[in-house]
Amino acid sequence: MSRIASRIMRETPVSRRLFTALGLALLAAPAAFSPAAAQMSDLKIMAPAAPGGGWDQTARSMQQAIVAANLARSVQVTNVGGAGGTIGIAQLVNGAKGDGNQLMVMGYVMVGAILTNKAPVTLEQVTPIARLTEETEAIAVPANSPLKTVQELADAIKANPAKVTWAGGSAGGVDHIAAALFAKAAGADPAKINYIPFAGGGEALAAVLGGKVTAGISGYGEFDSQVKAGKLRILAVTAKTRVPGVDAPTLTEAGIPLSITNWRGVVAPPGITAEQRATLTGLVEKMAQSPAWQDILKQKGWDGALMTGPAFDAFLKEENVRTTDILKSVGLVKP
Repeated sequence: MSRIASRIMRETPVSRRLFTALGLALLAAPAAFSPAAAQMSDLKIMAPAAPGGGWDQTARSMQQAIVAANLARSVQVTNVGGAGGTIGIAQLVNGAKGDGNQLMVMGYVMVGAILTNKAPVTLEQVTPIARLTEETEAIAVPANSPLKTVQELADAIKANPAKVTWAGGSAGGVDHIAAALFAKAAGADPAKINYIPFAGGGEALAAVLGGKVTAGISGYGEFDSQVKAGKLRILAVTAKTRVPGVDAPTLTEAGIPLSITNWRGVVAPPGITAEQRATLTGLVEKMAQSPAWQDILKQKGWDGALMTGPAFDAFLKEENVRTTDILKSVGLVKP
């Protein structure tokens, strides 16, 4: 103990109490003001798609859960649509470098879109933060569609793949891949499918509801409200097992050997510090464990699939390799 401290401790009881209180405050200071413990001031989340789709829903659900859990003072969501998210990721990489308050929603769709669009910016240039959810794909038709089963759809696409029109998300995304794999499993040439990509889930949904396409393929959550309203019917889901609350078989049950799920996550700009990355990761982990987020998962029909750190880094690399192989096999990317 220093001479000054010894002298203070020999003084009156009041002095000793003040010295002890000061010491405890100093010991507590690092924890109170560390990045992991502090509330983030202002967080920005980019949804690299038009309003209404899965990425937009994810971004706004994160906004709701983060505010409810008091993890950030304010959360702003912006939409940057186009080209399967490749415009958004280009903006993140080129315009937000080093910004530790910025996140961007992304997922399996973006992995494929980067390949099919031959985007100049790739996921290797961003800072991975977390995988958040998985969601089964669903094949939907208008309630008055003459197609009553998914096997009837398979027969139609086998007879003439170009005559069956599909509405889904961006070219090369999970919807497109699922439609191509469906055609292949049905015995048709996947390179000949008539797939119409839309920038946002709202536009694709409108095309299905309006009878402008034969069928729609997307995450089940994007069809749920219209199914409940009696305007759409689900022919099948792409999950490995039946989805609770969904009155539709899996493709495997229907005799079509195919299962595929969509996942979504968040990344940060390049050039952020290790401390900034740890803060963003901690915020997302706390959000994912919050009651508000758990309620959102139930409401949306999403499965929680939290993955962070080195595991998520490795997962992104593996998904890029796997998706490249799939896209080549169905003719969406040239070898």
